[in-house]
Amino acid sequence: MTEVKTAEQEETEAVRNAGASIDPPTDPFAAVPLPSRPVRPGARDPNASPDDRPKDGARLPPGVSPDIFGPAGGAQPAGPSGFGRPATGSAGLPPAASPPQPWQMATPPERPLQQRPPREEPPAASSGGGDPRQPEASRYEEPPRRGRRITVAVLLLLLLAGLAYAVPAIVMSGKMLPGTRVHGVDIGGLTATEAADKLRDRLPGKAGEEMVVRAAGRKYSIDPEKAGLEFDVVATIDQAHSGFPAPTEVWRALTGTTELAPKISVDSERMRDTVTALAKKIDLKVREGAVTFEGVKPVAVTPRDGRELEQEAAARTIRKAFLGPAGEVELPVSVIKPKVTAAVVKEAAADAGKALSGPVTLTYAGKQVQLPVETLAAHLSFEPDSSGGMGPVFDARSAVATVETRLVDPALAPREPTFQIVGATPKLIPGRKGKGIDEDKLAESVARMVAEGGSRTIPVALTTVQPRVSEAEVRKLGIKEKISEFTTPYDCCLPRVTNIRTIAKLLDGYLVKPGETFSLNGVIGQRDTARGFVPAPMIQGGRLVDSVGGGISQFVTTMYNAVFFGGLEDVQHMAHEFYISRYPAGRESTVSWPAPDFRWKNDSKYGVLVKTSYTDTGVTVAFWSTKRYDIESISSERYDVTPFKSATDSGPTCIPMAGQQGFTIDVTRVFKQDGKEVKRETKKTVYKPETDLKCVPSTTPAQDE
Repeated sequence: MTEVKTAEQEETEAVRNAGASIDPPTDPFAAVPLPSRPVRPGARDPNASPDDRPKDGARLPPGVSPDIFGPAGGAQPAGPSGFGRPATGSAGLPPAASPPQPWQMATPPERPLQQRPPREEPPAASSGGGDPRQPEASRYEEPPRRGRRITVAVLLLLLLAGLAYAVPAIVMSGKMLPGTRVHGVDIGGLTATEAADKLRDRLPGKAGEEMVVRAAGRKYSIDPEKAGLEFDVVATIDQAHSGFPAPTEVWRALTGTTELAPKISVDSERMRDTVTALAKKIDLKVREGAVTFEGVKPVAVTPRDGRELEQEAAARTIRKAFLGPAGEVELPVSVIKPKVTAAVVKEAAADAGKALSGPVTLTYAGKQVQLPVETLAAHLSFEPDSSGGMGPVFDARSAVATVETRLVDPALAPREPTFQIVGATPKLIPGRKGKGIDEDKLAESVARMVAEGGSRTIPVALTTVQPRVSEAEVRKLGIKEKISEFTTPYDCCLPRVTNIRTIAKLLDGYLVKPGETFSLNGVIGQRDTARGFVPAPMIQGGRLVDSVGGGISQFVTTMYNAVFFGGLEDVQHMAHEFYISRYPAGRESTVSWPAPDFRWKNDSKYGVLVKTSYTDTGVTVAFWSTKRYDIESISSERYDVTPFKSATDSGPTCIPMAGQQGFTIDVTRVFKQDGKEVKRETKKTVYKPETDLKCVPSTTPAQDE
């Protein structure tokens, strides 16, 4: 490769060769013509001869012609003066020194392929174009500047957005976000303590207001405090964000509102008591269709829908409505439909009327006994069946209780366990099984006769039967002391006294189990001469008439007072039509067959043993059980007194009556435990005046005064 010499070296060598007589040109570049257009390094000059281009593709600075290096291929032969070939137009002068080469710059590292801008070709030179001498690198400076401007703009936007979030977030930090409300009370911008104080100040009136609820078309009031409802301020505040808010929370605080639902605390026990008390007012027991009897006349009982408060759902509804919008709150109530329709009940009543067309005769081993129409009516009922109709049901056990001994030898009959009073202590007398009427078969036979008709004579079968209660049950009944006793007087040896003693013997030792209701007509049945009852006077239609079993109202009155002072529940009793002086006013009862009945319920958890006794002057009924109450009786003064009338009558059925004034009296039963009153109940009794009736010979016409 030809060595390229510097301008200084060439000048020195030229001076040495030319001699001292030749002066170097003052401007060595004056003899070098400038190119007419820019020449890229390594590009061929169109005006140069083929021999004048650099060898091996050597690159030259822009604007430098390769002619300054002489002919291609090395040094030119010296001219006459000893120099090489003179430059064109510069005969006799040494070649001009080449212009100084620019300092070679380090090539910048290449950008990654995906980041390098597309290379653009330089625009072609034109007469009106840019400076052809401008370096190529300067043409690529504009894209980086545009990118930097975009980056700066993005950074400014991010900075502004950050400030738009950070500034309000810092201001809101540690407080309720603006726009936060609880039941219309604005607590935005307040600390948790300030918000709690404001809510306590603004909402207690609402929390203390009575709530109005509605159920089954009626309104009821609820005291929130008694229902165990309380506004929980702390839990309500805890729902709100009070720390450093997130961007979404800042945006919501600046553009909208946040409504917090009030939190409620509930005392479950008090709420349950409140709902239970509501249920007692709202609930209505469904009335099933039934057929009852007024004497021997069947009466249809129309069915009726029932309703029941859904207590758990009601408690949730009340809790949700507390502190809510004002207005009535509807509570959920379930409707309970009866099993049969009114039309079905009416049809069953018609069938009952046919069944009571006469008595039913029971037969066994040549013996027979009748069940009167009254007994059938008292123990016959109709119940819904699976097909939507009603079928007859006959209580054979109770119906035959009064006649069974006339079909079954008493020596073979079962004996109930009972107590014998020895001194002042009850002593258990074991029972035993025996023979009795097959009650299930008899019930089926009577029900079939009522539903389908047929013969009214029914043969019965005997079977081995057990006592109503076992000895083990009797031992657990708590029969240990006398809880009440009452005695009423009578005059000796009258027919009515016979009836009183007869019923006393039948009921002596009778045991009433806990929860059981005692019915005198149900236990004794129709009074008849077969068991020792005789005709005696009884009140009927305001007059005394003879009837089998008359006079047993005195025994009923005696038992009623035992019930009264024993603290047991009076289910049904009816006072006499007019007052009878041998009984305590307002504390007496009558009875007849089949009505009115005398019924009371053993509402204790102990058994009640009925013990009876009698003398020539009176009858006594005592109850043995476990004592619960001390009973006090308080009677008012007699009021609304009405005078009696006088009358005369004649005939063999006339029974004289002593005149008595009518009046009204109130009797209060006070229940005490350990000397303290626990409850009381008052009953009013109205007596009609008793006619002063005189019986006269039949020749004298009867008259009233």
